[in-house]
Amino acid sequence: MIGRSARIVLATIGSLGDLHPCLALALALRERGHIPVVASTEVYRAKVGGLGLEFRPIRPDFDSEDSDLIRKVMDMRRGPEFLLRGLILPALRDTFEDLAAICEGADLLIAGEIVFAAPLVAEKLRMPWVSAILSPFSFLSAHDPVVSPLAPSLGFLTSAGWLVNRAILQSARIGTLPWWAPVRRLRRELGLGAGRNPLFHDKFSDDLTLAMFSPELARPQPDWPAKTVQTGFVYYDSGEAGLAPEIVAFLEAGEAPIVFTLGSTAVHDPRGFFEASAEAAGILGRRAVLLTGDNAPRMRLSPDVIAAPYAPFSEIFPRAAAIVHQGGVGTTAQALRSGRPSLIMPCGFDQPDNGARVRRLGAGSTISRKRYGAKTAARALDRLLTLPGYTSNAERIAHRLRSEDGAGAACEAIERLLVFG
Repeated sequence: MIGRSARIVLATIGSLGDLHPCLALALALRERGHIPVVASTEVYRAKVGGLGLEFRPIRPDFDSEDSDLIRKVMDMRRGPEFLLRGLILPALRDTFEDLAAICEGADLLIAGEIVFAAPLVAEKLRMPWVSAILSPFSFLSAHDPVVSPLAPSLGFLTSAGWLVNRAILQSARIGTLPWWAPVRRLRRELGLGAGRNPLFHDKFSDDLTLAMFSPELARPQPDWPAKTVQTGFVYYDSGEAGLAPEIVAFLEAGEAPIVFTLGSTAVHDPRGFFEASAEAAGILGRRAVLLTGDNAPRMRLSPDVIAAPYAPFSEIFPRAAAIVHQGGVGTTAQALRSGRPSLIMPCGFDQPDNGARVRRLGAGSTISRKRYGAKTAARALDRLLTLPGYTSNAERIAHRLRSEDGAGAACEAIERLLVFG
C-alpha cells in the first residue's frame, strides 16, 4: 500500500468485455484507498455509477447493443478495420480532448488498447500511464503466433516458427500503415514526436503494461514489451444480479445442462445460434440454458430448455455440463475457471485465437460460425461430454486459475509504479 491516495483514470472503449475488467480493477483500487475515475462511452454511465464509481464520458459515443452496428463489427474479415477506421479513429481528436480534460490533476492513466488517444494524452500532459491488455492476441507475438480473424483457416501457421510469423507480422504492419494517418496528423498538431505503429507498438506503455490474463492461456514471450507484468485474469460480474429464481429452479430440477451464450456483443447478432443450440440439445437428449440477451428464441422450447436474457457466468458456468460460447476473453476466462469444457464458436477479433488456445489446452474444441448448426453442434458436444479428457483437463486448469488474484496483482504493479516510477 502506498502512503497516499492516488487519483487514477481508467479509460476503456468497447463492449462489456472491455468494461468489466476495468470495473474490477477500479473496485480493487478503491479498496486500497485510491480514487478511481472510469472514463468510457456514455452508454455505461448508469452501470458505472451504480457501483459508486465516478464516471466521465469519452467519445466516440456509440451504442454497443445496436444490432446493425454489431453485425458490421463482428464480421470476421472486415470487422476489425470497420471498428478502427469507421468508429474509433475518426473520433480520435474528440477522444483526446475528452480524456485530456479528465486527466488534468490525475496521478495515473490506465487505458485499454483501442483508446488510441491515451498515449498522446500521457505524452502531452507528461503523466505516467499503464496499458491494460486483456488477451494474448493483442501482443501479436512472433514467438507465440496468433490465429487471425482475417484468416482463421491459416491457424496452422502458428507452428511455422517465429521467423515466418515475424515476416507475417511485418506484412501486417505495412498493410495497416494507412490506417494510422489520423494518429500521425493529431501528433503533428499537438507538437508531439512521430510515434510508432499504434497497433504494434504505441498501445503498449513504456511505464507499465498489464497482461490481464492467466499464464494458463499464454505465457510471457521474448517480444512482449519490456515492462510487462502478467497478472492473471481480472474477473467481474459480482456486481450483477444473482441467478434468477426460475433459473435456480431449472438447475435444481434435473441434471447439469449445457449453457449456450454469445457473451455481451455477438449476442446482439445471433444469426439463428439459439434456435440451432436448442435443437442440438434435443438431439443429445440434454437439458439446456440459453442466455439470449434480448433475442427471445423464435421457436417453442421444450421443458428441458430454458431461455433467459442473462445470468452471471461465475454462478451458472460451474453448474453446467459444458459451455458453448463465442470465445471472448472474458467469457473464456469464466469458462476456464468453472472447470467445465467449452465448445467455442468464434465470431471475430481475438475469439479464433482464444478458441485455438483452449483447444490446445485440451479443455474444449472449436467450430466455425459457418458450420454451426444443430447436427454439427450436437456431434461436437457429444465428444466433449463423452470423452473424459476434456472435463479432467478443464478441472485441472480451473484449480490453478482459482489460486490467481489478477486484480490484486494488477494493483500491486500499479502501486509500485506510483511509488518508484
